[in-house]
Amino acid sequence: MRALKKLIIAGVIAFAILQIARPGIPEKPATAEIQAPPEIRRILDKSCYSCHSDQRRLSWFDQVVPAYWLVRYDILTAREHLNFSTVGAMPAAAQQGKLYEAVSMIQLGAMPLPAFLKLHPEAKVTPEELAALKSYLAPWTSAPPAGSGDTGVGPPGALNNVAGEVNGFPFDSSFESWKPLSTTDRGDNGTFRFILGNEIAVKAAQSGNVSPWPDGTRFAKIAWQQESGPDGLIRPGKFVQVELMVKDAARYKSTEGWGWGRWRGLDLKPYGNDASFVNECTGCHQPMRENDYVFSLPIAAAAVSRNDVVNNAAALPATLPYQPLGWRAITMYVDPKTHTMATLYENDAAVAVRALVTWMQRDDPHWFGARIPGAPQSVEFEEGTGANYRRFAGTGLAEDRSAASAGSDRAKFILALARARMP
Repeated sequence: MRALKKLIIAGVIAFAILQIARPGIPEKPATAEIQAPPEIRRILDKSCYSCHSDQRRLSWFDQVVPAYWLVRYDILTAREHLNFSTVGAMPAAAQQGKLYEAVSMIQLGAMPLPAFLKLHPEAKVTPEELAALKSYLAPWTSAPPAGSGDTGVGPPGALNNVAGEVNGFPFDSSFESWKPLSTTDRGDNGTFRFILGNEIAVKAAQSGNVSPWPDGTRFAKIAWQQESGPDGLIRPGKFVQVELMVKDAARYKSTEGWGWGRWRGLDLKPYGNDASFVNECTGCHQPMRENDYVFSLPIAAAAVSRNDVVNNAAALPATLPYQPLGWRAITMYVDPKTHTMATLYENDAAVAVRALVTWMQRDDPHWFGARIPGAPQSVEFEEGTGANYRRFAGTGLAEDRSAASAGSDRAKFILALARARMP
């Protein structure tokens, strides 16, 4: 009994001493809060400011060591990623980008942190509040600028001497030969994106072996600014950047099993100023850990056990005369009137065949403000120089024999689609 009393007393003393080991959590007035209407800032203040601001808001149980140490770490990490007390100093577009990311994290259930909500239920974002945030951001409400005709490819040899990221992650000049996995219409920042994968990635997507993706998987996400054309279609314009991911669970163990890199502009300038830039990548992709940290849904007919792992809805039937999704992607466009998106593909055969695949758009379940291919509406094949045009549409994408009369005009349209500019 005496031994138990001594143990309890020693435990109380040790607990009391631990309370002294309390490194501070800096607190200061806001210098540049996010520029948003009062009702939007009220939602952010209630649900986000406890961690993502320079205010110090701790409940009594948050201040007890050792819980305090965990709370402090979460707050300092959160401020580093997004601080609503200072984000207002950024350009308006950058502020909006941060808010789009925040809404996507809320939509995915990643923010506020589930563990935080268990002890702080008042911070929960209600469905009505989430709808208000989405309505305020309202992607696709403004048309992109008119096209400048800035298409084609960069100067010869532009990929030969591209510097790697500051953390040593190398640039892979072979990405332009990889095969397309999907496309994305980013209404949140006015860009189009090709998601390409190397052979390992393509085989994994086709088989549904993506949870996790196998070692050796490589992705390239190529982005262009959107531009409006005189025909009302929105096409890729100025090249923005290429992002690369490489799966190597052992080599990149500290960064969720992936290597990360980003190169901006036609001169492909590495994005990172120092090695810590990779924290931005892993922090953003953290909510997708159940999908092996991958946001993109590859178009595939593979049978998988979970939803939102591959994009079955956009897969093409095996009855088509060609399977263009395995060809090179040349360009894409969106028709805002019909809410469709199309990608132009080209094969590598001696007699070139181009295929224009058109899908209905659907909201990307992984990113608010983005749209991805939905149900396929048509596939148009142009073989040679327009002499052989075939169209497949409707249920099951059966051949549309009546399209022959308009074949010449459609073939000319397909042949006139300019390649998206590449570095």
